[in-house]
Amino acid sequence: MTTPPGVLLDTTVLIDVLRNRNQRRRFLAGLVLSGHALAISTMSVAEIYSGLRPGEEQPTSTLLNQLSWYPVSGAIAERAGSLKADLRRQGQTRSLADMIVAATALENAFNLATDNRKDFAGIGLILLQLP
Repeated sequence: MTTPPGVLLDTTVLIDVLRNRNQRRRFLAGLVLSGHALAISTMSVAEIYSGLRPGEEQPTSTLLNQLSWYPVSGAIAERAGSLKADLRRQGQTRSLADMIVAATALENAFNLATDNRKDFAGIGLILLQLP
């Protein structure tokens, strides 16, 4: 039996988990029960901490420490820059932060869980359907 692919969690999904919205806790529990490893880009860690509300520090730390963290390596940085440049040549604007998340998923053969599907469309990622 093959192991299911890992799932990289975008910032939007983690915010929903922390704020108990959109059945995201149940969604993540289902992924874990199905054998998926859950991961996060260190770019998303920075995004999460930049938007913390008072009192969210401890639950955020607890949640993030349950995930595998993937730093921005040289290969990820190169791929993110290339993705952004390729899209710009096609007349599409994407944020560098999103391209770092996308490159992290692509470099590690992860599927991506995000609410911002349009930000990650057309670059070869498998985007999970969210509840």
